[in-house]
Amino acid sequence: MIMEYLFYFSAILSVYSYFLYPLVLKMIPTRSLQEIRISGDTEPPMLSLIITVHNEGTRIREKLENTLEIDYPRDLLEVIVASDFSTDATDSVVESFAGQGIRLVRADEHKGKEYAQLCAIHAAKGAILVFSDVATGIPQDAFQILARQFSNKHIGALSSEDRFVSNDGRVVGEGAYVKYEMWLRRLESDRAGLVGLSGSFFAARREVCEAWDIYSPSDFNTALNCAKKRLVAITCSGVVGTYRDVKNPGLEYRRKVRTVIRGITAIVRHPEVLNPFRMGLFAFQVWSHKIMRWGVPWFLLFFAVVTLLLQGQGMIYMLALIAQIAFYALALTGHVSTRMRDNTVVKIVFFFVQTNLALAQAAVSYLFGKRMTVWTPTQR
Repeated sequence: MIMEYLFYFSAILSVYSYFLYPLVLKMIPTRSLQEIRISGDTEPPMLSLIITVHNEGTRIREKLENTLEIDYPRDLLEVIVASDFSTDATDSVVESFAGQGIRLVRADEHKGKEYAQLCAIHAAKGAILVFSDVATGIPQDAFQILARQFSNKHIGALSSEDRFVSNDGRVVGEGAYVKYEMWLRRLESDRAGLVGLSGSFFAARREVCEAWDIYSPSDFNTALNCAKKRLVAITCSGVVGTYRDVKNPGLEYRRKVRTVIRGITAIVRHPEVLNPFRMGLFAFQVWSHKIMRWGVPWFLLFFAVVTLLLQGQGMIYMLALIAQIAFYALALTGHVSTRMRDNTVVKIVFFFVQTNLALAQAAVSYLFGKRMTVWTPTQR
């Protein structure tokens, strides 16, 4: 009897974060944000765009040219490139744009993305700070939309929505997964706010950035700071960040491992985020989106073991075993054959299993003392 309970319990844990959590969110009333709009004759806010780089000499010029095409009053937009102690031609390329109003802020040592961002924050003048990476393309009208959103005094931070494109401009990449994540972000955005922003393109009020933790991912720390100040971090479908698809699955796998290690570090450094008596619904969202999702590979492993132990005890357990074998066989097929990944089902299953292997490796690495401080951007 106990094993049967464990079977159903582990099955629920395995699907909770991805499937049950969104359903719970759908049942929670949306948060009402009292809008305070800027009148037509009110000047838009001063924005500081902070582009964080480390050894991006081959890509920074394209990024800066994209930046100069942004449609926003030039006297209300300052552009700062935060160089994380780059050792290639990055800084000299940035300095060649000085005549076009682009400023270089160089970190005094290679201490990671968040430290470089902090150096730029100290130098920035804007009431709204916008953070971006080299790999992110920003549409011309994004800042106009972004600025209008901050006319609402209850909004502390805003995240872009992600779009992955190929070299010929087609929307590709992690397809179904990215669409799912954007949908989940919208659900969270309408409740207690996002628990993590798009790390490559987001904006925040200056006061939200006062408690800048250089050892925690800035996208998570910004969302946490918003919740602490009783502000909300939202996603905005009109503000889009475009990214080149990562062609090398190995690079994408290592990026996921690094991201989760940094996320675990953030939770350990800020355990108050898990306290519902202090953080309310936001804590529930962190538990559900972060902690429970990081536990999925272990829940799946436990579910598989219990299923094996229950063989011969009923048809449902035999069917569950067959289903798991077929599921992981599809993932293995996707791993062995890149051609088979063109099949939508194989691609989704392969990506799901790859993601959970990365989650498991990140957890084990963290337990054995692995930490991610310095930053190596993923080449796209």
